[in-house]
Amino acid sequence: MPLTYEQARALLERHGQAQVLRFWPRLSPREQTALLEQIAALDFDSLARMRERLAAARPAAADAAALEPAPVLELAGAEREQARQEGAAALRAGQVGALLVAGGQGSRLGFDGPKGVFPIGPVSGASLFEIHARKILALERKYAARVPFYIMTSRENDEPTRRFFAQHRHFGLDPERVRFFVQGMWPALDPQGRIILDAPGHIFLSPDGHGGILEALRVNGLLEDMTRRGLSTLFYFQVDNPLVEIADPVFLGAHRRQRAELSLKVCAKRDAEEGLGVVARRGGRPLVVEYTELTSEQKHARRPDGQLLFRYGSVAIHVFDLEFLKREAARPLPLHVAHKKVPYCDERGATVKPEAPNAYKFEKFIFDVLPDAERSLNLAFAREDEFSPVKNAAGPDSPETARRDQALKFARWFERCGIAVPRDAAGAPRYRLEIDPCFALGPEDLRARLPAGFAIAGDTRLAEPVTF
Repeated sequence: MPLTYEQARALLERHGQAQVLRFWPRLSPREQTALLEQIAALDFDSLARMRERLAAARPAAADAAALEPAPVLELAGAEREQARQEGAAALRAGQVGALLVAGGQGSRLGFDGPKGVFPIGPVSGASLFEIHARKILALERKYAARVPFYIMTSRENDEPTRRFFAQHRHFGLDPERVRFFVQGMWPALDPQGRIILDAPGHIFLSPDGHGGILEALRVNGLLEDMTRRGLSTLFYFQVDNPLVEIADPVFLGAHRRQRAELSLKVCAKRDAEEGLGVVARRGGRPLVVEYTELTSEQKHARRPDGQLLFRYGSVAIHVFDLEFLKREAARPLPLHVAHKKVPYCDERGATVKPEAPNAYKFEKFIFDVLPDAERSLNLAFAREDEFSPVKNAAGPDSPETARRDQALKFARWFERCGIAVPRDAAGAPRYRLEIDPCFALGPEDLRARLPAGFAIAGDTRLAEPVTF
């Protein structure tokens, strides 16, 4: 039954939020209905936690004496090969699924639409979504496997994301194994803990953070879907990284051999100020400490050999045990709060866009489940091979650097196959290079596919035709 005005008013008054209805008499019937729907969807238990979090003093940065670097595993030789074999066996057995966080828009890139639609292929201009989907398709073909693909969208980009996949026939994937679900949304609060309206009949809402994936999986029945499909291991990644090695068998195998409930891929930070959370331990328990929650002293602390004390950063590439995901989905995650500029209604009902932070947004972070894991693993990787995110319009972590890093990665593949790559004076490939995942997922696959006498003499893209 839809919520009535009387029910909404009683509910809001009970939780100290009656101001949400202050413009009710001037709203049209359609606006009134929409506002009642928003009120009915509010999670008042979470709202109470937000207000408590807001009333509490800001937590101090982690005590340097209590915080220590977490152990990090580097695999090589026979140990790496054993992990690869175990991961490959899990893929062949149909026990692995892929979990993509893709709720963002491309606005910071000057792009109108879901970030996953952004063109990033160095030669083809393939979208982030296409690159990720074809990596999964290539895994299915290589290992004769089924790899279900779960994609978390937002209310803002869910419909255009679904439409984009449908227009491209899911890039060759079976649509039955591509499952979309929408991230939760939370209100922002003013300094007094009151819900903010950004229009007379509309509550300002923003995504509840990547940690909201647990609740979203639960309420959409996808944890049960994973069980029904026989999955036990979930590979988690974010949409903005075209270099990610989806369901890398070595990572999967290391996770399973360690019987870990959660594993993280980590890389050495570029510098002390890079915005990556660091893997650490406190009181013997593993955790990720967000870079904003470290003091300057902690960020710049050095080991005797001169390396950063907290050297390894988490880049949101994880492997989860499904039973662990189920367990964590039933628990509330800690809340992270940020002081932000949020549009609001003044007393006349006009929308004001503030020039300074005026309100508080709340998020959940997926890495906050780490201390709950009975066993966890941090696996080191080479960032030049697996991490080049598209976050900024220009400068570091931009489309320019992501395309460059893809070309450099493919150049290394060619050279491992004995193919000369023309380079400029700075060492960059002279031509644009791109290898479609369905042509090769790595240098070993590439070596088996290259024709005799192959040479690079211009912009080069090797692709495997797949009808979609």
